[in-house]
Amino acid sequence: MGPEEQPTENLFSYGTLQLEEVQLATFGRKLEGKADALPGYRLVMIKITDEDFVVKSGTADHRSLQFTGNSGDVVEGYALKVTKAELAQADAYEPEGYVRVKTQLRSGADAWVFVCKTGS
Repeated sequence: MGPEEQPTENLFSYGTLQLEEVQLATFGRKLEGKADALPGYRLVMIKITDEDFVVKSGTADHRSLQFTGNSGDVVEGYALKVTKAELAQADAYEPEGYVRVKTQLRSGADAWVFVCKTGS
């Protein structure tokens, strides 16, 4: 059964997982997705110390999400369709400092999202 025939979940991306080359390297395919947004969070910059991730992404400075609970704070991004196996691949891709949580997007859809551990 190929990825397109398996049940999917939404993975909200606001950073490198939107890039086709990262999707191909992480999942072996280009993901389908649609523009959406995540209310109640704001973008923060964090330093990544995972050397492999820094080499893959080209920088140590990365965006992360911090929960504010303020409906005026909104982060734009994409709701990507992934299988359960691909969620595990996304977990392996993300460096230390991120944790995956379930949340609700502006569209009303449920989605997994990686947030900063210190700000979750």
